[in-house]
Amino acid sequence: MSACSVRQIPNAPRRPIRVGGKTLSHAMIAREVQNHPALSPVAAWKQAALALVLREALAQEADRLGVVGVPRADAQGRRETQGEADQRALVEREVVTPEPTEDECRRYYETHRERFRAPTLYEAAHVLIGAPRENDAAFAAALEKARMLAAHLKERPGDLSDLARLHSTCPSAEEGGHLGQVRQGETTPEFEAAMDALAPGAVSDPVETRYGVHVVRLDRRIAGAILPFEAVAARIGAYLREAVRRRAEAQYVARLLARSGVEGLEIPAPGALNVH
Repeated sequence: MSACSVRQIPNAPRRPIRVGGKTLSHAMIAREVQNHPALSPVAAWKQAALALVLREALAQEADRLGVVGVPRADAQGRRETQGEADQRALVEREVVTPEPTEDECRRYYETHRERFRAPTLYEAAHVLIGAPRENDAAFAAALEKARMLAAHLKERPGDLSDLARLHSTCPSAEEGGHLGQVRQGETTPEFEAAMDALAPGAVSDPVETRYGVHVVRLDRRIAGAILPFEAVAARIGAYLREAVRRRAEAQYVARLLARSGVEGLEIPAPGALNVH
């Protein structure tokens, strides 16, 4: 959504919005709207107004407490304004979050063990008869050729390497169709479903994907095991630390807005407030 005037936003709130006695003009909010894409113009307007209210309340509090930050640059080289640095420094000073304990991390691990399962690993080989899906004739021909190869390989799966070198359009043809070890999620959903359905050593029926038609032989499947707590403790700690920080920041901002005497805008619950 591009920047626009108030007249271009139907049903935009007309009540003046004030923060700590300072009025946020409709022109200011209209300029901010372009940074808040939403399903409707009114929703974008409200999001833009809330963002300006948050920034103004933080700016006023930083000024009141004499907090001055040092502007930082991000990985793309974008540098904070002095106002942004002051507001960030204020939040960093006023919001202190405790470090998650090992017991808290272990409780999270035990409650969400499936989230820490290593991906399944597959060792497989295939023959790909490449054909674009939108070309009906070419795809039908590829399917028929794959059916013939599948029928042969179900009887003689050891011939796959030779047949891949002769017929496969995949770069793996140079390796006799061998894909090496692939992780869960690294192939197309159709290809992965075929590997999941096969017993080691078995050959699939033709498998249709966006690349064409495959004949797949599964050589080995290693089911993903749940990683031990020690292997994921740092990741859990970082996740819990970030979750606590975000909640604490939202609660701090909610209290600040309540003290700032915001007029003309309904302030959402703390869970919907985003400091950044």
